[in-house]
Amino acid sequence: MGSQANSRVIETFIASAKEAAATVERIPADAGNLNDALVKTTEGRPLLLCLPEYLDQELYSVFSRGQNVVTSPSKKQLSTIDTGITEAFCGIASTGSVCISISQNLSSPISMLVRRHIVILDGRRIVPKPRDVFSEAYLGGKGLNCSFSIITGPSATADMGPLVRGVHGPGELHIIILEWPDEQH
Repeated sequence: MGSQANSRVIETFIASAKEAAATVERIPADAGNLNDALVKTTEGRPLLLCLPEYLDQELYSVFSRGQNVVTSPSKKQLSTIDTGITEAFCGIASTGSVCISISQNLSSPISMLVRRHIVILDGRRIVPKPRDVFSEAYLGGKGLNCSFSIITGPSATADMGPLVRGVHGPGELHIIILEWPDEQH
């Protein structure tokens, strides 16, 4: 996908994610910028970090050394820490959804247990429509070979009255899109 086409897909993703009540920011893809964005977003609170499966772990090299970062939590930490960070396998532009791999140790608990879920998304891995997650043309068919859950905005329910957020998962979803030099504008 060309950088102009990818930029349109990213813009569509951002609009859709915001419509679903997520917050989104775009940053250049490097360890320093990711560290700065995460430090600002997490405000020094203790947090659970699921190290990446698809992104280069070097991107997390600065942030993962922070004293408030927990990568191997105890049961108590798992039940009390309210902020968690995972990567997304991919994003879906038309819905503003992120696909979170559930094959890693912490990705599934983080996506369900914390009050504030921060997702790191590679801007090159945003596809136009849900069916494209499984397409050879976009992700080389990798969506067919992994287990993931699709998350669209913070957890919410309105089945017993007014809309309530954070009922069966995070009450906040913040997405950080990593952009590579040829995609930034």
